[in-house]
Amino acid sequence: MTSTSAATYDAHPLRAHLVDLDLLEETLAFNRAFEQAAGSRPARRGPLDAATLALLRRNRLGGDTPPRRLPQARDRRLPSGVGVRVLDPGAPEGVLLHLHGGGWAFGSADGQDERLWELARRTRLAVVSVDYRLAPEHPHPAGPDDCEAAARWLADHAEAEFGTRRLLIAGESAGAHLAVLTLLRLRDDLPGAYRAAHLAFGPYDLAMTPSQRDFGDRPLLSNTRSLQGSYEMYSPGTSPERRRGPGLSPLYADLTGLPPARLVVGTEDPLLDDSALLARRWQDAGGTARLDVVAGAMHGFTLYPLTVTARERRREREFLGAAGR
Repeated sequence: MTSTSAATYDAHPLRAHLVDLDLLEETLAFNRAFEQAAGSRPARRGPLDAATLALLRRNRLGGDTPPRRLPQARDRRLPSGVGVRVLDPGAPEGVLLHLHGGGWAFGSADGQDERLWELARRTRLAVVSVDYRLAPEHPHPAGPDDCEAAARWLADHAEAEFGTRRLLIAGESAGAHLAVLTLLRLRDDLPGAYRAAHLAFGPYDLAMTPSQRDFGDRPLLSNTRSLQGSYEMYSPGTSPERRRGPGLSPLYADLTGLPPARLVVGTEDPLLDDSALLARRWQDAGGTARLDVVAGAMHGFTLYPLTVTARERRREREFLGAAGR
């Protein structure tokens, strides 16, 4: 890490929450390489055509090859019709409801088998990953409705299915957004059903926080233009004023009564403000919210084989392994 980089982060407004400063040089070098590679590809303008959408859905998030499906995982269809993928390490000590990312338009329950199986083994948690319906074919509220249905099923059947009532919820990016909406939908009639939440780099204000608006077209995994496109696919024709409604943007919701949460985001993520502001509002509502800001990390950094990714995966496992006991 150079002294210039260190000085920049010494003055960061979220300095108290920064982690992994010792890895800053490696993390920023990866970002530069990513930008260089992205800059050599033609810029995408306008809505995605059907062929591009199909290609992006076929490959793993952040990559250009299909994900690897593990034989340890099994697919099932819930009575509501929602599909889930279950990774059970045997005699689990809890169940994690997992909501994948992908801008509400990409990703799938079988897109991260290897990571989720490792998490299940190391934390002794059964993982139930939800195959919620995707935009633009199924815009809001289809995705939240599916996540709510799966969460309610698990609350009713976890003990019979897995021998435990210790339930946790987690999501990345759009999945983190859906996780908070799910907790809000369950709060009144199933209070305390989910004992903790792990929220990675989620968008919580679909009318756009300052960091989203100001990020610009920098060609990292997510930027101002790509976020705008995702919001239009997920909630087409919705005005910024309506996007501030709590059913779309949980940053504006009453957060009273939500379980302890860990929020993680990188300093080079256009969604930085979303996590920082949500953590503050979570605490102001009387809840517990830990915020970790990863120095130099871009949106979706955990999709890539970085040293900082290994560290973040370990922190995630430590939080989920201990939460809600």
